[in-house]
Parts: sequence; structure tokens; C-alpha cells
Amino acid sequence: MPKAGDLVVVGRAASVQFVRPITCRVIRVLDWITYDGWCWLDVYQLDAKGDAVARRSIFVQPAGLAVSSPAPVPRAPSRQVRRGPSPVGVPPVPRRADPGRRAAGGRGTAGGG
Repeated sequence: MPKAGDLVVVGRAASVQFVRPITCRVIRVLDWITYDGWCWLDVYQLDAKGDAVARRSIFVQPAGLAVSSPAPVPRAPSRQVRRGPSPVGVPPVPRRADPGRRAAGGRGTAGGG
């Protein structure tokens, strides 16, 4: 039985619906009631580079799966996150006044009347 994180190749031996084998990363084995020798898996279907392209729930025979365990380390993200100024339309956070300073023309100035 596969475990979460395992890579599996799902082909015709696992289920007749997979004429062309697909590679998947197991998310979890579902505890749904099934026929003897079958199970439901939540998986991410992977492309040739190992990137997830679809999330699927598949009905298979675990005995027909080619399991590769443990799962390899995921690739680093290929796009860079841009950090910059706040988006347009978002007001800046107001600065808090310094409690040691008084506003000009305020009360409590010496010699004022």
C-alpha cells in the first residue's frame, strides 16, 4: 500500500483506465469502502519534469502500482517573487507621532497667552 509522499507509476496493471501510464505523488490513501484488493488514492499527477499538473482521486489496485519510496525533494520554485512598494490604491500606514514632541502651535508653550 502506498503512503503519502510516495511516487507511483499508475498503469494498466493498476486499472484498465490507465492505457498510458501516469506518474503521481500520493497525497493520501482514502478510507472509502471498496472492492477487495482496490483502493482510492488522492494524488497529484506529475509531468515529465516532476511538476504537479492536476489533482486527482483515482481508483486502483495497489498490487499493480510501481511504488518509488521515499519521495524525492521537490524542486525550488522557478519564478521569483517581486518585493516592492505597496500596490496602487492601498493607503500607506500612518506614522505614529513621537510622544516627546508637541505639535507646532499647540498648548503649553511658554509665554503664550
